[in-house]
Amino acid sequence: MAPVVSFLTSALAGASVVTALNSIAVKEQELVDSSTGERFVIVGVDYQPGGSQAYHDHNTQDPLSNGTVCLRDAALMQQLGVNTIRSYNVDPTLNHDECASIFNDVGIYMIIDVNSPLGGQSINQADPSSSYDSDYLSHIFSVVESFKSYPNTLGFFSGNEVINSVATAQGNPKYIRAVQRDLKNYIKNHSKRTIPVGYSAADVRLNGNNILQDTWNYLQCDNGDNGLSRSDFFGLNSYSWCGSESSFQIAGYDVLVDMFDQSSIPVFFSEYGCNKPAPRVFDEVPTIYGPQMTVLSGGLVYEWTEETDMYGLIQNNDNGTCTLLPDYMALQGQLAKINTTLLMTANNTATNLQAPKCAQSLITSSKFDANFTLPDPPPGAEALISSGVSNAPTGSIVSVTQTVVQVAVYATNGAELKGLKITPVQAANTPGNTGGVSSAAAASTSKGMAPRMMDKAFTGGAVAAVVFGAAFAL
Repeated sequence: MAPVVSFLTSALAGASVVTALNSIAVKEQELVDSSTGERFVIVGVDYQPGGSQAYHDHNTQDPLSNGTVCLRDAALMQQLGVNTIRSYNVDPTLNHDECASIFNDVGIYMIIDVNSPLGGQSINQADPSSSYDSDYLSHIFSVVESFKSYPNTLGFFSGNEVINSVATAQGNPKYIRAVQRDLKNYIKNHSKRTIPVGYSAADVRLNGNNILQDTWNYLQCDNGDNGLSRSDFFGLNSYSWCGSESSFQIAGYDVLVDMFDQSSIPVFFSEYGCNKPAPRVFDEVPTIYGPQMTVLSGGLVYEWTEETDMYGLIQNNDNGTCTLLPDYMALQGQLAKINTTLLMTANNTATNLQAPKCAQSLITSSKFDANFTLPDPPPGAEALISSGVSNAPTGSIVSVTQTVVQVAVYATNGAELKGLKITPVQAANTPGNTGGVSSAAAASTSKGMAPRMMDKAFTGGAVAAVVFGAAFAL
């Protein structure tokens, strides 16, 4: 379906004014608005329509290149209260101006993964040295080029669950830091602003090997390179709070708070939202954004669209329309309970937290590689970092002239939602900002919906992980 969203570039818009969000910066344990200094907490959703199955050699379905779909989803996210999306697989050769500008207009930031499932576009877990070459760096630098000029690009993920087992904790850690070093050097040379670079980790704790804690300690410590290789933020993919019978203690959130209490970098859930039992009730949301967990900077619900793993908030229909799922309404109800004043209030314990010096003593498991000597950049990397990627498209914010959603959206009871549109704002979106999708949607029920009881299938590849002692197919 061809996009019907109409845009004008800022240069041609005449009297039209393009409003840009303030960029987000890192200040020790917190994310902050770079202009106002106010704390920023992620209220987000993982956004990869089609999943990894839709991103392959013959069809790179990019989630941020169709203005019609982005307008629809931005309107629904704005009503939901979302202020951040994460996209796992993007094609840097495409133009993302329309989608980036739409999300900018509604106060939504973007975290972009630089890797993809295509050959040569990610680090090989089984043999990282074989994939760490100039072609790989050229790809991830092209992703930076494509998104660096959007003020609502919050940051880049250097990797996702590259360390997800005892075996992958052996040779992979130093390559994650090396990739972060190269990304940050490239950003320093070719971006007008600093853009944070972080890592998204698997919640792996098994038989006394706390791979999660060791990964965090390894990536946040000071390696004496002026912070170039350390993570600027740390994402955690965790599915431990499952259903209304869980709690702060049962889910182990108390353990996470204790673990990250003295973190020198922001920590947030890069994926959360257990879908078993179903439908989801999202009882963890008030806790994630409550006073018990101010040490964390929020999180991103997995995921926006319904895929084979059945975690979706909406269902994309074959005719280009979409239908809200019960999970959307459940999440909206929980997000409405958030104390937005608390979100912007700085955590009193988050100041003067200096990064520990990298040392073997930081690593708790003998199974985790404590080698902090990083591989040198591969041949050709220094020229790329110095001169930049040739012919890489660089995006820019453009004027959004179409605000009314152009495709039909249906409530869970089949009623069409009328008059759905985006409302331009000048700051980050917040829950309750626009009143929420109501009327037909609020009256709808999950009657007749198929059971949604599948365990998570990770979008980045089939790997095994252990979460709180239970095996999950990730």
